[in-house]
Amino acid sequence: MSHIVLVRHGQANTAAREEGAYDRLSPLGHQQSGWLGDHFRQRGDVFAHVWTGTLRRHVETADAIAAETPDPITRDERLNELEYFTLSHLLADQHGITLPVDREGFVRHLPSLFGHWRDGKLEGAPERFDQFENRVRDALAEISALPGRSLVVTSGGLIGMAMRLTLGLEMTAFCNLCLSIQNTSVSSWLPLEGQLALTQFNALPHLDTPERLFAQTHI
Repeated sequence: MSHIVLVRHGQANTAAREEGAYDRLSPLGHQQSGWLGDHFRQRGDVFAHVWTGTLRRHVETADAIAAETPDPITRDERLNELEYFTLSHLLADQHGITLPVDREGFVRHLPSLFGHWRDGKLEGAPERFDQFENRVRDALAEISALPGRSLVVTSGGLIGMAMRLTLGLEMTAFCNLCLSIQNTSVSSWLPLEGQLALTQFNALPHLDTPERLFAQTHI
């Protein structure tokens, strides 16, 4: 039976304000990823397939997890994150809505950003909102057609979109959910008759001990 496990990458460069600078794991991000790999091995988890996006933070996370799999890792650009910083700079330049500096600001900023993006109000966006939605749908459909369990290392926006597609979330709920997804969290889906059924969301079994609570991060 097919099964899909999506993992958000480890903590990246939280001080960054542009795509290239953000795209590397922090020391904590490497540790989070290593602990998740230890958890999988302690459980005896073996994955028939391992997929990642092509971003550096995806590759570094997958390397630190070092999941047991008989096949080579598949790198797929469809599993890359939306370009949040690029879109944010367009929103600031074209609409005067600036990138926030605290979590409360992001709660207000993300729905505004995604709303402008969905409605085609960000000129020069690297992709349209519907293109992002479609590439996530297509990638998950391909992976779900494979036999056995697939581990997919990706980003929070893509996992949020997978939840939107699965549960039919409207924009505010979609944005709030994206903000809740933690670094190296585990979410799982079971394909059922051409659809995906959610079986687990945002789990942190490898960080759920008193001495590791400090390592539960969102950004």
